[in-house]
Amino acid sequence: MIKEACVESFFEAKQAQDNGANRIELCSDLANDGLTPDFETMKKACSELDIPVMVMARPRAGNFVHSADEVEEMKAAIDQAKEAGAAGVVFGLLTPHNNIDEANTRLLAEYAEPLPVTFHKAIDELDDPVEGVRILKTIPNIKRILSSGGKATALEGQEVIRKMIAEAEGKITILVAGKVSHENVVEIQQITGTTELHGRRIVGDLSS
Repeated sequence: MIKEACVESFFEAKQAQDNGANRIELCSDLANDGLTPDFETMKKACSELDIPVMVMARPRAGNFVHSADEVEEMKAAIDQAKEAGAAGVVFGLLTPHNNIDEANTRLLAEYAEPLPVTFHKAIDELDDPVEGVRILKTIPNIKRILSSGGKATALEGQEVIRKMIAEAEGKITILVAGKVSHENVVEIQQITGTTELHGRRIVGDLSS
């Protein structure tokens, strides 16, 4: 089981590592579901931690429909992640019609190489997250999809998560999120069958 801790500071990242996290998702502003962290935090986390750091590339709060200018901002965030020594990047883009933005996702996934990409919980905005998996598995360099199965919690979304894992056919890892904590992580792993889980409290409460 891989436990990815979602953090918004170096202090939290170090605490999560010390508590047994296997990987970090580094963001800023988790009150708004996570934005791009600043470059200094990226560099410190990537250089001083012993576990992989995935860097969020999200230029603003709100929806996941991004303009051409915002896509350029995401490219800049990816450049910073590469320079900092990140293990991968995390982003998600949708169209105004609430579908996967295939064109810009392909563009950014290619731009991110050789860093692997996690498509984040934007997928949970879709009417059918399983269809989202069908699309994303055709895009090179999308290695993971972060999802709670379109529901508020992984427990509520477990049926859809299992369908997403089946649809992924082993080509993409479904990284299960949605109120995953150190108290329920084993249960959620068992009922979904996933190998990777993600949460703010996945290795205990973090105090920033």
